Amino acid sequence: MNPLKRLGMRRASVVGLLAATVLVTPGTATGSPAVAAQASTPGAQAAQSGRYSGAAAPSAHAADPTTMTNGFYVDPDSSAKRWAAANPGDGRAAAINASIANTPMARWFGSWSGTIGTATGAYVGAADHADKLPLLVAYNIYNRDYCGGHSAGGAASPSAYANWIAQFAGGIGTRPAVVVLEPDSLGDYGCMTQGQIDEREAMLTNALAQFSRQAPNTWVYMDAGNPGWASPATMARRLHEAGLRQAHGFSLNVSNYFTTAENTAFGNAVNSELAARYGYTKPFVVDTSRNGNGSNGQWCNPAGRRTGTPTRTGGGAEMLLWIKTPGESDGNCGVGAGSTAGQFLPEVAYKMIYGY
Repeated sequence: MNPLKRLGMRRASVVGLLAATVLVTPGTATGSPAVAAQASTPGAQAAQSGRYSGAAAPSAHAADPTTMTNGFYVDPDSSAKRWAAANPGDGRAAAINASIANTPMARWFGSWSGTIGTATGAYVGAADHADKLPLLVAYNIYNRDYCGGHSAGGAASPSAYANWIAQFAGGIGTRPAVVVLEPDSLGDYGCMTQGQIDEREAMLTNALAQFSRQAPNTWVYMDAGNPGWASPATMARRLHEAGLRQAHGFSLNVSNYFTTAENTAFGNAVNSELAARYGYTKPFVVDTSRNGNGSNGQWCNPAGRRTGTPTRTGGGAEMLLWIKTPGESDGNCGVGAGSTAGQFLPEVAYKMIYGY
């Protein structure tokens, strides 16, 4: 990023925060002059479409990373990019490269990432050099996917996770970024004891504190599952108990297939519950990477799915993001039988471009 641009954006963000501190308090309606004044930047304008029209919680951070960058970062080392580069003679390569690999997508970080602070630092640094906004997923919580099992794993203990996520945030530092925090972590309660739930919520609360302290220009979204998992009231309670006030917002539909309209309705319903119960709301983002044909009721490599709206701001939520890479397997199931979670399957990717 141009240093002068960064300085100017930070100054503008701080001024905006000071103004919001004077004018906006929990309980202020989003249609008020105070909130209208906040919508003077592109990022703030986009935020309005992903926020329920109720009491808006003060922003967890001063900066708006969408105004500190010029568009979203395309991962040059995504699984789709690597496959297309390694198979130039394959008849599917051109379509996969054009329609998937060149779309801004999130990079997922976990135990496979090596020294995590070095990994996130390098990725965010490359994006910063290009003046683009990187999308990252933190996916290493202790007892990850405890009830589902296809993506089981994660840190060896709560303390190991605390150390890992602190290094994750420290690697980002002051550079702009968007982070989706631990997909499935608040939906995956079905087989857990109350003690395990309390332990998980404490890990997430601590993670948010690390980003607040070390990564002030990062928007962190807690994962809130999808419309087919938990009710809006249940998800609002889980989000709040895990520390949502500290986060910028919440994410929906990660690695799933529900339509953008279904997710927007669900997100607004979650915010309605948050407003009624706790007096605040938050913006949300939707994973649109594989929701072009909606859901057929299956979540694990269902056939006949299609890519959705490419990564953008607005669109019914604060942002529509490709969080899951189309063509990456959900596990040993469906049209991905015999594969492992995260493995890139070119035939699945190719068919997903066209919806068959």
